[in-house]
Amino acid sequence: MFVDAIARVERSLAQAFTLTKGSESPPLLSAAMRYAVFPGGARIRPRLCLAVARACDEDQPSLSSAAAASIELLHCASLVHDDLPCFDDAATRRGRASVHKAYGERIAVLTGDALLVLAFQALARVFECAPSRLGGLINIVARAVGAPNGIIAGQSWECEPTVSLTQYQRAKTGALFAAATSAGACSAGYDGNQWQALGERLGEAYQIADDIRDVFSTEYELGKPIGRDEILDRPNAVRRLGVDSSVRRLEELVASAIESIPECPGVKDLQTHILAEASRLLPRELARPAA
Repeated sequence: MFVDAIARVERSLAQAFTLTKGSESPPLLSAAMRYAVFPGGARIRPRLCLAVARACDEDQPSLSSAAAASIELLHCASLVHDDLPCFDDAATRRGRASVHKAYGERIAVLTGDALLVLAFQALARVFECAPSRLGGLINIVARAVGAPNGIIAGQSWECEPTVSLTQYQRAKTGALFAAATSAGACSAGYDGNQWQALGERLGEAYQIADDIRDVFSTEYELGKPIGRDEILDRPNAVRRLGVDSSVRRLEELVASAIESIPECPGVKDLQTHILAEASRLLPRELARPAA
């Protein structure tokens, strides 16, 4: 199932990029956009989107695949912007030079912008699959990007003098996870709003895990600089709560996420998917055996 989901995500992303081809396209921008997306990371968010769609007995796989690609394009755009000198000033991403290091800062800004737009184009491309569901999907994706609680708002909180850790995590990370679960359900004809809590809890759990890895992992393991939260004085669960409390909070969130899954035909498979993903979140030395 893992391999099948990855293959679907990669195919959908490749199909989305056919919309950017053309002899008049600026070569640097085109190259930088592909560089930002391929090869990808674990594709956690789009795979979650597809897992929810499957759990809801998806009847329009082209639509759910496009929704998954849209979520991943938003994520890649956020990484490009997050790495910029004005934010993290990160030299590496996914084990190689970040976009602004490889193509320059101006192209990197435009690359992130273009990927945000491509996310909506990916959905529009499959309009005829289920026109009645497209409005809901566009609203889900738009909500995950902008104010007050989308990824742009999450990035903007880093510019404020004070911020609640929960509020910051909900926007910076939780927004895309909530979009993944909501879009997966919506693409299968279910009410996406009922699936938002699942994504929000998984998103917070993932952010806590990322905070822990920022302290305990290595740049080689993560493929990006570590210790940036402390250097930049950004909200971090380990700094606020301590290691043990952060691990406990992560475990509580995963359990709560599983309990929040709405009634659907594939609930057992979805629970298995979430538990498998959660088992990979913590560094091995901090992972505790299941009770």
